[in-house]
Amino acid sequence: MSTTVISTESSVIEEQLAAARDAVASRPKLARVALTACGGSYAVMLPAEYFFGTSATGLEAAAFNAAEFTSRASTRVDDETLVILCSHSGETPETVEAARHARARGALTIAFTHETESPLAQAAEYVIGYQHGPQKSESYVAPALLLRLIARILDDREQTSYVAAIDSAVASLPSLVPAARAAHAEAADAWAFAYRREPLIYTMAAGSNYGTAYSFAICLLQEMQWVHSAAIHAGEYFHGPFEITDVDVPFIALLGLDETRPVEQRAVDFLTEHTDRSLIIDAADFGLDGVDETVRGIVAHLIFNPVLRTYADALADHRGHPLSVRRYMWRMEY
Repeated sequence: MSTTVISTESSVIEEQLAAARDAVASRPKLARVALTACGGSYAVMLPAEYFFGTSATGLEAAAFNAAEFTSRASTRVDDETLVILCSHSGETPETVEAARHARARGALTIAFTHETESPLAQAAEYVIGYQHGPQKSESYVAPALLLRLIARILDDREQTSYVAAIDSAVASLPSLVPAARAAHAEAADAWAFAYRREPLIYTMAAGSNYGTAYSFAICLLQEMQWVHSAAIHAGEYFHGPFEITDVDVPFIALLGLDETRPVEQRAVDFLTEHTDRSLIIDAADFGLDGVDETVRGIVAHLIFNPVLRTYADALADHRGHPLSVRRYMWRMEY
């Protein structure tokens, strides 16, 4: 059973985050971190994997689909492993099973979920609730809280200095996010009207932003709008996918601020030369000048998520297809 208070009030979330941070810090030895979830929650883990990969010299970190994590039954999941899990409902069977599997192996488990009395919250040792819905604070959504947790782990285990900068950046999200969404509102409406009958839209990004492109493709377009899509890694674009680029093929491409921006820029340059149907969203326009330069790149994905949601909301409106409508999900056994 979870060892933390069950609530999604901001003050209690802070307590939960502090408890999880302390639990990791008190672990005698930590060799690796596994980040595991499914669907959109798995996409949340990809920027975290990137952050570890660019900042840690001793810790290993990798993101896994929860079903594969359990199926692999890796012997490297042990008492020197931290397993971080996420499920919005807290009822995703694969993720709940992954938590149980990890604990049985002796790993420390921390779960992020909106439903803090859920099976996942009960299966993990520590739970961090996050906010959702119209009244949420952008400082208390899952990707922001996960970034804060990782910053502490890196500072404690790798002697970095991220916590102050990341905490400050996350605290600024309630002003940064509405401004970015408002700045894109008109463009999103025009794009959605133009593409309302489009059967296929590709997404593309790299680095810490690839998870956002992946989530938009599989969750917003495929799941919620029944639009065919695939997330293309900008570094892989020239190794096959660029052959489908044509004047009438639509793309959404992200330009971030992390170390992989040149990778994304190369793909965008080719894309815009060979199709008239590309939407380029550049994090340089997000007003992040006030964010510490050392973390600006990893923070950008926290803005990409809600900005792309602005485009999804507009597309749903012009298609007459609410984002809540499903064919199969939650409607039958599968």
